[in-house]
Amino acid sequence: MDKNLSFCDNAKTTLDRCYGIFVKKNPLKLFQLQVFVAVADYKSFSEAAQQMQLSQSAVSYAIASLEEELGVTLFSRGRYGAHLTPVGEQIIVRARRAIDLLDDIVKQANLAKGLQGGHVRISSFRSAATHILPDVIAEFCRRYPAIAVSISDYDDRPDVEEDLRKGRADLGITYLPTRSEFETWDLMQDEVVALFGPSFQAKGKQIDWDDLKAYPLIMAPDGDDCDAMVYNHCSKYGIELQATYQIRSDATIVNMVAKGLGMALSPHLAAEPIPADVQVYSLQVPLYRVICVAALTDALLTPAAYAFLDLLRSTSREKASQYV
Repeated sequence: MDKNLSFCDNAKTTLDRCYGIFVKKNPLKLFQLQVFVAVADYKSFSEAAQQMQLSQSAVSYAIASLEEELGVTLFSRGRYGAHLTPVGEQIIVRARRAIDLLDDIVKQANLAKGLQGGHVRISSFRSAATHILPDVIAEFCRRYPAIAVSISDYDDRPDVEEDLRKGRADLGITYLPTRSEFETWDLMQDEVVALFGPSFQAKGKQIDWDDLKAYPLIMAPDGDDCDAMVYNHCSKYGIELQATYQIRSDATIVNMVAKGLGMALSPHLAAEPIPADVQVYSLQVPLYRVICVAALTDALLTPAAYAFLDLLRSTSREKASQYV
């Protein structure tokens, strides 16, 4: 008996030591991985901090502590931003998997509660409602025929976020940055592109800032959040833009460009479908809006809403390459 007890005690001690070694050797935190992925995506510590609503020092500390714990340098830092090192390129793939796996654990626990009925209410800005949601809803209804889905679509994100606040929607399709009252999950990066008519001739393979001022500018009316982001981006590089035409419809803007009435700066998703005679160029310094799905931070999402969120994220990853 004494020998058996001694064996059990020794075994427990060994397991405790092994666990302690594992924890000490693997002290990585989810927050560090989330910051790592954000800096890799935005290629900028300051931009990652802004999108995550953190101080730049908090982002820098998270990366520095992660590099110290791993014993490798993840980013090369310079005047042109932060770029993954070769080992960083390898680790980022695993970091994304780890984050997705932890999200999946939570989702699967909710799915286990049952999906025998219910109603999912989605609010979205229009281009996402047009190009992202139909495929997702069709697949969702095929998988869960007992669950109803409804959509409200709007010109821009303020109405989407108001639907979430007022409890009129479970999930909202919007874009970063959002207010701290929302929890968000990234869906895809949507590049803001310059659209020119058929007569435009670029000086080289890329356009420069001066090309943006050579034609009448066609944009959305004042107050559009996305256009404000575009104006601010151009202003950083000394380009102050003023719209000649202010048009609410994305399709009208694109068709006006096709007829040679001017040029436009538009998220790629909003410009779809792009006519063959419209030329598409990246900006001299690329700009992306990050489309995300949002819910109130303290909202109690139903299993049906979690199931829709899971399908939306996986489908969006597959579609993202079409619009970048």
